[in-house]
Amino acid sequence: MNDGNHSDTAGHGLAYPCGAPPERGEAHEIAPGVRWMRLPLPMSLAHINVWAIEDGGRHTLVDTGLGNEETIENWRALLAGPLSAGVARVIVTHLHPDHVGMAGWLTREHRCRLWMTRTEYLQCRMLAGDTGQAAPDDAVAFYRRAGWDKPAIDAYRKRFGSFGRLLSPLPASYRRMHDGEVIAIGEHEWHVVVGAGHTPEHACLYCPSLKLFISGDQVLPRISSNISVLPSEPDADPMAAWLDSLDALRRRVPDDVLVLPAHNEPFTGLHARLTRLETSQRNALERLHAALREPKRAIDTFTTLFGRAIAQEDASTYGLATGESIAHLNYLVKRGMARRHEDDDGVAWYRAI
Repeated sequence: MNDGNHSDTAGHGLAYPCGAPPERGEAHEIAPGVRWMRLPLPMSLAHINVWAIEDGGRHTLVDTGLGNEETIENWRALLAGPLSAGVARVIVTHLHPDHVGMAGWLTREHRCRLWMTRTEYLQCRMLAGDTGQAAPDDAVAFYRRAGWDKPAIDAYRKRFGSFGRLLSPLPASYRRMHDGEVIAIGEHEWHVVVGAGHTPEHACLYCPSLKLFISGDQVLPRISSNISVLPSEPDADPMAAWLDSLDALRRRVPDDVLVLPAHNEPFTGLHARLTRLETSQRNALERLHAALREPKRAIDTFTTLFGRAIAQEDASTYGLATGESIAHLNYLVKRGMARRHEDDDGVAWYRAI
């Protein structure tokens, strides 16, 4: 799973040509002027890949790691070593803390701009604004509809508002990136390719001349990205956006690129991976539709979708699995394949049509 999602360890036509990943303080050059670095994460994935691109005597950084002291120590080692030329700008693919966490610190330290898409920047600011606040009634009702019991909701209330503690405060302004925009970084042009589903406006970067594709979390080689409905938009349909994005990537980015993902290793075989991800999601939707011959709550679908039960005690995974289950259920409801009704306790039950 990535953030509560399926593991996919089979090769399925992929190759990993870049060798062993870099150690702490190392930056492996994987193409002219493009360096691969890894930062630690205190979770099952254990790492995030970040990238440095030579840019007019300095470097453009893509993604930044989680906002904590360990990540700062790693950045200091890199900036005193292979990245000593300095930072020209910071590009963040999307709003999750392992990607945006150190963006504020880096931009302040190097007096440079943060580049993000608008929705990602604004939603990140919104979530950070919840820090230290009480869980809103709408969010509690969202998880009650999903079937959460009182202990699960009490645990959610206790951990609500922690998002902002995982990142250095964002700068108060940013440079907006647009889908289809071409950005000159050093001697090469990079095309902004926006996807959706994992987050609302996830930016990927494609360089035709170097045949590189920085995919963030939009395409990962061994795990599938979490596609979740959030309490702030309970009727959202991110699964449809995700499937549309996979199709758009296949049309817009050629198969001969080296994909630079946020997790696991750089790989080739983009189109095979896109096909595998789409097939896996559509199979999951078919399994769910069949399982809904009997009414189910969102929390009753975990084994069908993820192949295993998920313990309530694993609070983070339990929450992410709930969001993803609702994403699958909303997809079926919006296409007339399932019906939802709420009982007298405010719990939503789903049944296939």
